[in-house]
Amino acid sequence: MMDIDHTNLSRLDLNLLVAFDALLSERSVTRAASRIGLGQSAMSHNLARLRRLFDDELLTRSSDGMRPTPRALALAEPVRNALRTVQSAVLESGTFNPATAERVFRIGIADSIEVAIMPAVIERILSLAPGVSIRLRPANRIDVVEELDTGQLDLGIGVFEQGHVHHFRRQLYTDNFLCLFSPEQLGVSAPLSLEDYLRFPHILTSLADDTRGVVDEALAKQKLRRRVVMTTPGFLAVPFVVRRAPVLITMPSRLAHYFADAFSLATSPVPIDLPRFTISLLWHGSFNRDLSHTWLRQTIASLVSEDSLEL
Repeated sequence: MMDIDHTNLSRLDLNLLVAFDALLSERSVTRAASRIGLGQSAMSHNLARLRRLFDDELLTRSSDGMRPTPRALALAEPVRNALRTVQSAVLESGTFNPATAERVFRIGIADSIEVAIMPAVIERILSLAPGVSIRLRPANRIDVVEELDTGQLDLGIGVFEQGHVHHFRRQLYTDNFLCLFSPEQLGVSAPLSLEDYLRFPHILTSLADDTRGVVDEALAKQKLRRRVVMTTPGFLAVPFVVRRAPVLITMPSRLAHYFADAFSLATSPVPIDLPRFTISLLWHGSFNRDLSHTWLRQTIASLVSEDSLEL
């Protein structure tokens, strides 16, 4: 084991490493300053000290904001792990009391899952941990993995086939697809036939601005096509459009049931074979033993298990 170099380490201000981590996470002096409660000038001074300490620019200006140098990227993970070790060993006690805890969790989640699970989660947090806050942000599967690694997210909730050895995963539930439609608008009732399914225009949700999804891939195998009349990055407008126009959408079943009940719409099995999918929690391994993080994961898992969650 490497001996501690007390002489050289004594020259290092731990606050500089905190500032470095905030700067790498936010890629902005202003946002990093706000994140740790400093003024912008103080954070600029910290950045100047960090540049001298590491003999590197660390962050350079670009057209899309501040961009980390290769040296900064190489330092990011060791510095973050060191800070988490210090936090766990020095600042956190051996127990976690949700009733008195104060913490903000940043979660990447698709709005289809947000609607399905977050009402129950927020209800539980308010009753058990009034000092805990949740900050949700939309993110696709690739973004979540990257933002977990850069410290921009504490937790991801979604469908995750990818990940690295330093990521941990916990399955929540398995879902399938249903059609959502208005019987009055389409003039048909469930179950929809394949002929009806192809006869009416569709809505497609896609964060990638793509006009092809899992439905189109399944139809292509049968040399069939559907007409997509509207694409949207989220589900917010979907029930309003479906209620007013002769369209249908293929969507996760839990959300489809919720919209059907809330907007007097109908659901139907999809008349083609589509794969089931699993919703999971994903987090960085450095949070695996964090007591507050563990509490949040367990709280979410207990609420959204297939036996306990009701929409």
